Amino acid sequence: MDILQTIFFTLIALGVLVSFHEYGHFWVARRCGVKVLKFSIGFGTPLLRWKDSQDTEFVIAALPLGGYVKMVDEREGNVAEEDLPFAFTRKSVWQRIAIVAAGPAANFLLALVAFWIVFLSGERGIAPVAGQVNAGSLAAEAGFETGTEIIAVDGKPTATWSAATRQLFGYIGTSGDIPFTVTYPDSNIQYQLLVPVDRWLRDAEEPSPLRELGINPPFELESLNLVAVSEEGAGYSAGLRDGDRLLAIDDVDIRSIETFVERIAASPGVSVGLLVERESGQQLIQVVPRLVERDGEQVGQLGVQLSSVGRYPEALLRTVDYGPLGAIARAADETVETSAFVLESIGKLLMGELSPKNLSGPITIAKVAGDTAKSGFDNFIRFIAILSIMLGVMNLLPIPVLDGGHLVYYLIEIVKGSPVSDSVQLVGYKVGFFMLMGLMVFATYNDVMRAF
Repeated sequence: MDILQTIFFTLIALGVLVSFHEYGHFWVARRCGVKVLKFSIGFGTPLLRWKDSQDTEFVIAALPLGGYVKMVDEREGNVAEEDLPFAFTRKSVWQRIAIVAAGPAANFLLALVAFWIVFLSGERGIAPVAGQVNAGSLAAEAGFETGTEIIAVDGKPTATWSAATRQLFGYIGTSGDIPFTVTYPDSNIQYQLLVPVDRWLRDAEEPSPLRELGINPPFELESLNLVAVSEEGAGYSAGLRDGDRLLAIDDVDIRSIETFVERIAASPGVSVGLLVERESGQQLIQVVPRLVERDGEQVGQLGVQLSSVGRYPEALLRTVDYGPLGAIARAADETVETSAFVLESIGKLLMGELSPKNLSGPITIAKVAGDTAKSGFDNFIRFIAILSIMLGVMNLLPIPVLDGGHLVYYLIEIVKGSPVSDSVQLVGYKVGFFMLMGLMVFATYNDVMRAF
């Protein structure tokens, strides 16, 4: 059932994104007087098709992993004499630019609307207050302590935990000092703390900046449960089973998932006592974490999947209410900030400041689609907004076969006064196609490796 739900919500998300993107091309093409022959959502065998009054064929196909708008185009064969005035190639360069750019623009507009829907009900976040600062961590050495609140990073205000995380992302892969403005408990005086980093998190997969600095959120753990126990793992051999609730490790109550994971990782080959609770009552289980290598280090592993249940302190939850107009302004800000974040991520990947292991493919997208749908309507809509922005930004990259590549050709045409030759464009399309296929294969490989 979970797999079917994941597939269903993935198809919903992709269907919405592709439909908006292609409709952007379609709508502007019609306004520029271009004859549209086909509007297709998906590829392969048509499941549903019909024609409108202008003889455009609309198709919903079996493989919903993309779509296209087919226009009258002299580059794709002979065009009937009566259709020549309506050919894409006969339009001015500015009209062609508008048609090509309309697809990504539709994605940004979709994101704006989706964020607006989310922010209509207000915005809730947790204050960036340190719940626990790991001993010996970069944060601890810089002066952070439990209760320290991050007011700003590099002078930019950080009202919530996610805002602080986003500001810190800009420092990934860099060396130098990260400047924090903070306050300590029971004081309104602001202090400046500098955290020195060196090629920070350059090789990290799925980096979590605040946690990597040694700062954990003030999460009050209520229970730590085992949702899956691998039969090949050390935990199963010792007697751990799905559904067990972990209470203590070596007679010390488990207060956070981070400390539990760190303790297991630091105990390869060493017996630890786990107090668990199940239907039959409490039971003490001795387990020896199996020695594995992770990121070049030898650590202990149980072979279990954890699920934590808890809450954030009510005093640290911040809620902002927006009216319909205020939600539009907030949605616009979020669309711009997320677009900049995606661009910055691409730049860090190209510069080698962010590990290519962070590239995700269709498997990860499907998993996130399913997970966000299960966690609520707002989260799923937010996911669609973010994915729409990613699609819009990716399509604007100057790679032939993408919209951005076409736009580059048209800008060159404006400068030189004549179109780029068909032969040059053909070579560019072939190179761009192989680049995209290579990128897709690599991203899918990352997806598969994350599962093991």
